[in-house]
Amino acid sequence: MSIQRLHSGSRMSQAVIHGGIAYLAGQVALGPDVPAQTRAVLAQIDSLLAEAGTDRSRILQATIWLADMADFGAMNVVWEEWIGGANAPARATGEVRLATPDYKVEIIVTAALS
Repeated sequence: MSIQRLHSGSRMSQAVIHGGIAYLAGQVALGPDVPAQTRAVLAQIDSLLAEAGTDRSRILQATIWLADMADFGAMNVVWEEWIGGANAPARATGEVRLATPDYKVEIIVTAALS
């Protein structure tokens, strides 16, 4: 089976496609608060999934990292609107120190190809 890499650099690829599965790298975005960053990250995920030939309805698993678990509710409001109440993936959320204090949320997804 072939391996396809999207937006590869010397350190990482933004997505790797293999065996009918798209594995996305952790997506981050800048913004004034968790809702804005979450919306931007989810838009990036939509774009990468489309480029891989799939969409959010085919997400199998999501891992969400928050810089502060106090933002769990604010992130979930945006997430639940985006996921649309259907096709919810398996998901885990935890608190971590992200690459820079400017990042408040990072989301990693794995999706089946369409």
